[in-house]
Amino acid sequence: MEKNHIKLGATIWNYMSMGHELRKSDVIVVFGSHDRRVAEYAAELWHQGWAPWLLFSGGLGNLTEGVWDRPEADIFHDIAVATGVPPDKILVENKASNSGQNVLLSYKLLQEHDIPTSSIILVQKPYMERRAYATFMKQWPGNVEETSLYVTSPRISFYDYANDEVGPMKNTVEIMLSDLYRVHTYPEKGFQIYQDIPTGVWEAYEKLMEAGYKWKY
Repeated sequence: MEKNHIKLGATIWNYMSMGHELRKSDVIVVFGSHDRRVAEYAAELWHQGWAPWLLFSGGLGNLTEGVWDRPEADIFHDIAVATGVPPDKILVENKASNSGQNVLLSYKLLQEHDIPTSSIILVQKPYMERRAYATFMKQWPGNVEETSLYVTSPRISFYDYANDEVGPMKNTVEIMLSDLYRVHTYPEKGFQIYQDIPTGVWEAYEKLMEAGYKWKY
């Protein structure tokens, strides 16, 4: 990628990452993805005592359908168990195929197991924090005003994020373009709460699209 395109990508990355300060919570809810580091980080949070429960949510989505042969949540479960998280402290929801379903089906599973939801740590990829937050705040079936939500992700910078699994930096940038467009358009469809997009962030989006970058999905 050209140097100026990398800088534009970093602008979007920084906006999409929210940087919430964590507090001890009832449960760690993890949205599935194509990045196994999300599961490793969630397991680390559990070992650090941030919450007594782990819930992994995700079937096969846009980035794993046809690539992985098992649901995201099942793979994430196995990663957590391999780090020493007891299986009886993990809930698995392996049908969701988008963020809205992650929220709705996770809520249903937590209700079925009588697990409190007054405080939740939500784990996703760094550049998916804002979209995950916006979706949760709109679609959580419980009383969202009485639920403390802390969104977090693996502590990886934009410049260090690419690897063999998630692909090169350009791949990440094109996924971010797809997600930022949804942050922009999904509120009017009722999928997410509205969030202000700073002028500089939207200009970065437009410049990258004009340079030939495309939505990944």
